[in-house]
Formats: sequence, C-alpha cells, structure tokens
Amino acid sequence: MIANSPTREQVAQDLLMLGAVILRPNNPFTWASGMKAPIYCDNRLTMGDVAVRRRITDGFQSLIQQQGYAPDVVAGTATAGIPHAAWLAERMRLPMFYVRSNAKGHGRENLIEGTLKEVSKVILVEDTISTGGSSLAAVEAIRDAGGEVLAVVAIYTYGFERAVLAFEKDGVPLHTLTDYDALIKSAADMRRLNESDVETLRAWRKNPEGWAGGR
Repeated sequence: MIANSPTREQVAQDLLMLGAVILRPNNPFTWASGMKAPIYCDNRLTMGDVAVRRRITDGFQSLIQQQGYAPDVVAGTATAGIPHAAWLAERMRLPMFYVRSNAKGHGRENLIEGTLKEVSKVILVEDTISTGGSSLAAVEAIRDAGGEVLAVVAIYTYGFERAVLAFEKDGVPLHTLTDYDALIKSAADMRRLNESDVETLRAWRKNPEGWAGGR
C-alpha cells in the first residue's frame, strides 16, 4: 500500500508556517559562505511539529514506493537528516545508520555510525539540498564502505543548476518533497509576497553568487 503523499505546495506551506523557511527579499541574510540570500532555511524546526514530521515521513515513504526502490537500510546525513531517517526507518521497519560530515577524531574514528553491511542498498535522507556537496560526500562514504545508494531523498531543494549537474555526474537520483518554485508560489498564495518580491526571489535563484541584494 502506497503511503499518502503530501503535495509539494503542502510541504512548502508547512515550512513557511513553522518558520523553517524565512523569506526576506528586502533584508537579505548572509549565509555561512558569505553569500547574500533573500531566504534562510532551517528544517530542524520540523522536528518539533508532530503533524509536519509525519507528513514528511509519509512523503518519503511514498517517494520510495512510487520509484520502486527496495532499500535494505535507511541512512541519514549528520545532523539534520538523522531524525527524519530514523522516523522513515521505523515506518519501513528497516535498520538505520548515519554518516558524519567528518570522521570522528577519537576511538574507531568512524565516518559511518551504525551498521552498514557490504552490498546493502541504501536510501540516504537529507533535509536541505543547496549545492549538493555534503550529500554527495555522504554518498561517497557509503560507497567506500561497500553500500549502494539507490537515491537521496530530501525535504527541500533550492534547485541550483550546479546541484542538479553534480547529482547527475555522480549518477545519484535525487527526489525532494518540495522545492524553491513551490515555496515561492505558496508564499505568494499565502499573501506573504507581492509581485516585486517574487521577481527579486527569482532573480536571486538565477544568479545567487552574483546577486547584489534586495531593492
């Protein structure tokens, strides 16, 4: 039985209502990279809302079923992908592990925490896709340990071209519950943006590195 899947707009509305995504076209954020952006995303806030995290789990399960994937294990990226991987693994009655961003500096110096058997088929859970670099580094770690990554599933993607190309180059399918376009549409429908705001947000996504800031 295929799980009930929320629409891309429903997930976008959840993120907006929770404040997991904040849009400030006229007062940009500065990301850790130093890049100016009219949007900030913190999907960790989804952990605190039972209904939202259940819909996210429904969505992930539905994606996996619709694509015909048959994973042996669910993996999460540290740190924000870990709780969603745990809820998905519990729903699908599968084992789970997580991938550190860096190897532990003591003890066994693990990069993978938990048990990954060789030739296991893996679904990797991420919260947000920006450039895709951290997710693909986790994919590489899993492959190095003998696992096969069937796909990466994530709550949200900015849809940057460089990320799309990176996943294609590595031969890794990427499936997300919502994206930047759905987010902008939902925010406009909720009257959180006017037409000028929408134009600003779309201009940023076309050229995020060269964007000069708000009006």
